[in-house]
Amino acid sequence: MEKTEKSKVYAENGLLEKIKLCLSKKPLLSPTERKKFDHDFAISTSFHGIHNIVQNRSKIHKVLWLVVVLGSVSLVTWQIYSRLLNYFTWPTTTSIEVQYVEKMEFPAVTFCNLNRFQTDAVAKFGVIFFLWHIVSKVLHLRKITANSTGSTEATDFSASHQNFSIAEFIRNKGFYLDNSTLLDCDFFGKPCSPKDFGHVFTEYGNCFTFNHGETIQAKRKVSVSGRGLSLLFSVNQEAFTDNPDLGFVDAGIIFAIHSPKTVPQFDGLGLLSPVGMHTRVTIRQVKTVHQEYPWGECNPNIKLQNFSNYSTSGCLKECKAQHIKKQCGCVPFLLPGNGIECDLQKYFNCVSPVLDHIELKELCTVGTHNSSCPVSCEETEYPATISYSSFPSQKALNYLSKKLNQSRKYIRENLVKIEINYSDLNYKITQQQKAVSVPELLADLGGQLGLFCGASLITIIEIIEYLFTNFYWICIFFLLKISEMTQWTPPPQNHLGNKNRIEEC
Repeated sequence: MEKTEKSKVYAENGLLEKIKLCLSKKPLLSPTERKKFDHDFAISTSFHGIHNIVQNRSKIHKVLWLVVVLGSVSLVTWQIYSRLLNYFTWPTTTSIEVQYVEKMEFPAVTFCNLNRFQTDAVAKFGVIFFLWHIVSKVLHLRKITANSTGSTEATDFSASHQNFSIAEFIRNKGFYLDNSTLLDCDFFGKPCSPKDFGHVFTEYGNCFTFNHGETIQAKRKVSVSGRGLSLLFSVNQEAFTDNPDLGFVDAGIIFAIHSPKTVPQFDGLGLLSPVGMHTRVTIRQVKTVHQEYPWGECNPNIKLQNFSNYSTSGCLKECKAQHIKKQCGCVPFLLPGNGIECDLQKYFNCVSPVLDHIELKELCTVGTHNSSCPVSCEETEYPATISYSSFPSQKALNYLSKKLNQSRKYIRENLVKIEINYSDLNYKITQQQKAVSVPELLADLGGQLGLFCGASLITIIEIIEYLFTNFYWICIFFLLKISEMTQWTPPPQNHLGNKNRIEEC
């Protein structure tokens, strides 16, 4: 080890000796030569004003030009600082553009009955109201209190029915869509049927989506405003019911209008159409584009495992599903993901406490770039204008009563008419943009340098070359002075090692 360290020291000393010998052969400029070098730089540089300081014989003119140059340098320094300070605040602008098209993509529309369960099924199974109330809490961020899991009846049922699947029960005993509940369907002049709707679970149980995914590929676009989707539902209040104690006191259809690429979200966003009413919905398409951090809050690198397109609602569902699967070893059927479906006992003993923990610790948050689910970089919304009229009219009431072979009272208390169409064949793009891009920043800085100093990139290179040359000479000077102070003498020729390389240096 000692021999190795000594060899390293000798090698370093030998390299230092070579550098010193090489530098000793570089003659230092005399004061006159250095003065001439500085003078030549001053009169030849493209930095305006310096040559006027050097070439003017009048001291007054020299002082005036010195003041002008220093003032210009101060101003350009202040301008560059302010420009850089503004750039690193990451400013943005918002542009709004209206695009007119010949055909518009029609949105997906998800419909649910406000009376979620079949009457004959829940008459013998009343605990389902409370069980579904507990199970559907996974779709909300609000806290599940201890009282919600304290029902003796529900607890006893979950303990005695280990293999009970609430998903299968709701699918079979919840609201259904067939020719008895969907009395009429028309999309842009063409008839549609329950086959054109896809089933989806929401907090309202069984819901059905028109134009979602691959269900209606050939009918996705409309070419005339004022025409779109027209539906006639029968909510059949005798066949379907709900529990008023849980806040379900209305009769009608609730629906959500959303992009075909995203899942429906009803929590506070659903539109209501009561029985005995004709609901006309006029929509517009609005696309919003957000910038990524630090200009905006979106994160384009986040990809969802169970959804092809990112959305905050889909991200929240995946986030909660991952935490529940990690802690409970199962996945609620209302949330996406692969795994064992949570049974009722798991909902009471594990899922509910985990949901409380998620909200308490804010494990699944939305909004900012560093949250669990930041805002999406691009999203499509459908702002709606809704109008209502009494349905049907007195004459139409008689007509429908004969056609459907139902009483006038049944028609008034069960039928819901819904129309959804575009107001115009255009969509609005609201785009968040960078207020200052890198090319714009460079152009601005170059403009400030040119305005105050007549400088450019070439000028900056000239100044760097001048400073580097002076620094090089200063290094040679100090190295030679150190050699003289330590009484260093060049080593003999037979110890130089590689004479040809030193001579070349």
